[in-house]
Amino acid sequence: MAGKPVRPASAIDQTRRMLSLVTYLRERPGARLEDVARAFGISEDELVSDLDVLPMCGTSFRGGDLLDIDTDGERIWWHNPAALGAEAAEPLRLAADEATALLVAARAVATLPGLREGDRQALLRATAKVETAAGEAAGASSRLSVTFESEGGVFADVDRAISERRRLWIRYYSPARDEVTEREIDPIRLVSVGHTYVEAWCRRSEARRTFRLDRVAEIKILDEPSAPPEVELRDLSEGLVQPAAEDPEVVVEVGPGGRWVAEYYPHDSADELPDGGLRITLRTPDPASLRRLALRLGRDGRIVSPPELADSARQAAREALAAYDGIEAQGAHGPRPDRDGQ
Repeated sequence: MAGKPVRPASAIDQTRRMLSLVTYLRERPGARLEDVARAFGISEDELVSDLDVLPMCGTSFRGGDLLDIDTDGERIWWHNPAALGAEAAEPLRLAADEATALLVAARAVATLPGLREGDRQALLRATAKVETAAGEAAGASSRLSVTFESEGGVFADVDRAISERRRLWIRYYSPARDEVTEREIDPIRLVSVGHTYVEAWCRRSEARRTFRLDRVAEIKILDEPSAPPEVELRDLSEGLVQPAAEDPEVVVEVGPGGRWVAEYYPHDSADELPDGGLRITLRTPDPASLRRLALRLGRDGRIVSPPELADSARQAAREALAAYDGIEAQGAHGPRPDRDGQ
């Protein structure tokens, strides 16, 4: 089967995806391979790799309890969906610490802003049943609480907006420009590639854009319906950022302390240097955005080419250093209070 090279995914990413894949396939018997890969933002090769693992999963290691899922290269077939049915499951027994963890997590999820009310009520009913079954163990959970970071609320609002087909208003921080902007977006899907993102049609730029959830400073679900244009979902198996061949080429040299750049930035080549560093060649549609990378690297790296970008990065470093020196001088020579604090 032809396809792009598969980008290695972390075990957490693959586990999360496969759990969702089980539910997805159970609701869509005979789903087309290409449609499922597109829905999960992965290549067909990566999806087939997941399908090779699923038959080793199930409610137990007895043959009939393992998932019988395979593909003929075009469609995916699940031959024993009843293996996960209620009649196949044995009664679940929770230890005291497991019951406590489950109850604390359930109560925390129920407080998430943007959670659909029907889902919230179903969760509360399930929590009440677990409390009854847990008995004395439930008492310990009532003395614990969890507060989610702001990204959890953003995720819930985005998920709700996608489900209800509604437009979103967001205040979003762009590190490349170091600014916060306000914009309205029509969400298309949530994707997880290292971080969690929402792929959406941005009404400000009238183009498809991807927004990282932990950079959303504020979010509101609007009454206006979401109506993104018909767009082909991108294959994200090689990463969120996929530079084009026509993008400008940038060469960066980093010392041993800057080798991480090759792990975080898609690149054409990374050649070893005698001092243990790397000479990295990469492409980007916006070379100016790499000035921030040069400032972050400090003595651990420099931009080699193009020359104008290298000069710009050096000038930005000089200005940052001068501003820092000015603050230090002001602090050293500023007025000081006398012994009475006057």
